[in-house]
Amino acid sequence: MKIVFLGTSGGFPSKDRNVSSVAIKLNSEVLLFDCGEGTQRQLMFSSLSYMKVNRIFITHYHGDHFLGVAGLIQSMCLNHRTAPLHIYGPEGTIHFMNSFLKLGYFNQKMPVFHHELEGGEKIDLERYSLRTLQADHDIPTLAYSIEEPEKIGRFDLKKARALGLKEGPDFRRLQSGQSIRGKGRLITPEMVLGPPRKGRKVVYTGDTRPIQELVEFARDADVLIHEATFHSDLTEKSQKFGHSTAKQAAEIAKRAGVKKLFLTHISNRYSKDATPLLNEAKEVFPNTELARDFMEHYVRLRS
Repeated sequence: MKIVFLGTSGGFPSKDRNVSSVAIKLNSEVLLFDCGEGTQRQLMFSSLSYMKVNRIFITHYHGDHFLGVAGLIQSMCLNHRTAPLHIYGPEGTIHFMNSFLKLGYFNQKMPVFHHELEGGEKIDLERYSLRTLQADHDIPTLAYSIEEPEKIGRFDLKKARALGLKEGPDFRRLQSGQSIRGKGRLITPEMVLGPPRKGRKVVYTGDTRPIQELVEFARDADVLIHEATFHSDLTEKSQKFGHSTAKQAAEIAKRAGVKKLFLTHISNRYSKDATPLLNEAKEVFPNTELARDFMEHYVRLRS
C-alpha cells in the first residue's frame, strides 16, 4: 500500500502546492481521494498512472476538491480508456457529476458510475472495505476510511523445511490456507504460519472541524491524513470556516491512537514557511509529517 500526495494546498493552489488530492495504490489499483483542478497533470509527474485510477472518492463539492474530475476523465478518454470509473461522494454527487460532465463535449467511451453516500456506511470492495463519516464542514462532507481485512500470518521458512517441505507448490498452497499431505501426515497452514496480522487502515478527513466522532472513526489507524488549514493562533477563524488547526489535528491523532499523522490542506498564508504548523502538531503528536506534493509513504503490514 502506497500513499501519494498529489495536492496539499488549502482553497487554491500555490507555486509549490496544488489543490486537494491524495492517491492510494493498492496492488495494481489506484484510489483517488478528492480531485482538485489539475490533478491529472499532478498524476503525470507522480509515480502513478492516471489510467489505473478506478475509483474516485470526493469528500465535498467545494471547487478545490472536485474540479479536476472533468479533466481527468477527458485525459482518460483521449487515451482510449474503456474500463469503468466509479465516483463516490456525499449528498449531491449524482446531480453535480451528471451536470459537470455535460459541460463541453466529451468523447466518452468508458462507463462512469456515480455513487451517493451518507455518513456511517460501509462498502465492501473486494480486497478492502470503505467506511464513511459525516464530517463537520459548511456543506455535506464525508471523511473516508480504507480498511483491509485481517491478513494471514508470516510464513515460517524454517518450520516448513523442518517438516521436510521444499519450496514450490506446497509452500503456495499452505500460504493460501490449504492443507497438504507431507511424509505420511497432514500438514496444516497453522503449522507453518505465524498468528494472523491486522490489515492496514488509512483515514482521510477532507475538510472538517475537529469532532469527537472522528476519534473513534480513526481509532488505531496506520495513517491519519487530517486537514490542518491554520495555526492555532487562528483557531477562531478556523472554526468559523469549518476547518481544523494543526494542533487540533494532532489532538485527534493522539486520542485515536493512530500510528502516523500527515497534515494537509495547508493555507497559502503559510506558503513561505509552514513549519509552525508542523511544530505545534509535533508537540502534541510527535509522529507527524507535513505533507508535500508528490511525497510518498508506504504503509507496511504490522508484524
